[in-house]
Amino acid sequence: MKSVLIVEDSATTRAMIKAVIEDMGEDFTALEANTGFEALRMLPQEQFDLIITDINMPDVNGLELINFVKSNPNYQHIPMIIVTTERSSADKERGLALGASAYVTKPFKAEELQEVIAKALSP
Repeated sequence: MKSVLIVEDSATTRAMIKAVIEDMGEDFTALEANTGFEALRMLPQEQFDLIITDINMPDVNGLELINFVKSNPNYQHIPMIIVTTERSSADKERGLALGASAYVTKPFKAEELQEVIAKALSP
């Protein structure tokens, strides 16, 4: 069972990403956090195989979340995917430099996100 944490302040977008993950099969489960801070509180409570995060969120933004996860020995092995409306090359470069596996812009196609998820989870 692959456990995916979706960190997104938009309930609609969280639901869309969750549906995309659930369509990948019974081997996937998705948990949700509506802020970066909530995600940080969830990390010690669960073993996540993947984290999907937005960039623009209140309190802890997605880039800060990636920086925390990738600099913490307990979590740095977890692949992270950014799903965001931010289209600037600077944001993309910064997210990938911090350790994100992929950068997907909204709106996204379900198949595109599923491919990115499968690639991030492949050994």
